[in-house]
Amino acid sequence: MAKVKMKTNRTAAKRFKVTAKGKIKYWKGGVSHYNTKKTRKRKRQGRKPQYVPENLEHKIKALLPNDV
Repeated sequence: MAKVKMKTNRTAAKRFKVTAKGKIKYWKGGVSHYNTKKTRKRKRQGRKPQYVPENLEHKIKALLPNDV
């Protein structure tokens, strides 16, 4: 009997990317609307990708078994 394959969580695959060094990169949400009340700095920082903290990486990597 064949072994069951791990499925990639498609929701996580669309939001996270594993870099060459193994870090997990993501982009912040909520930056594209209600911008009039946000400061210039907050809007600028929202365009930059963020990295998942090391203590949470194992949870995200469990959702991405094939390093999408």
